[in-house]
Amino acid sequence: MTPEGRIKKRVSALLDQYGCYRFMPVQSGFGKAGLDYHCCVKGMAFFIETKAGNKRPTPRQEETIKQIQRAGGRCFVVNGVEGMDTLETWLKETQ
Repeated sequence: MTPEGRIKKRVSALLDQYGCYRFMPVQSGFGKAGLDYHCCVKGMAFFIETKAGNKRPTPRQEETIKQIQRAGGRCFVVNGVEGMDTLETWLKETQ
């Protein structure tokens, strides 16, 4: 399993723990760009981009994050423990 794959496995387990709906689109190069996870919990849409190590979102992913935020969506970048903690803290607050 790749380093990013291990992070996705942890993110998926966390989302399951909080009863979140999640969709992980497969990007094919057609249509609008998306992030790794499109999720919903308690009626709130949120999106997650996962990265391994200290990698950051690409410029295209950054633009997608900005568009989602302008539309009122919540975005998280999870690339390790800090990102997981931020996501989990937010999920706890939704309960």
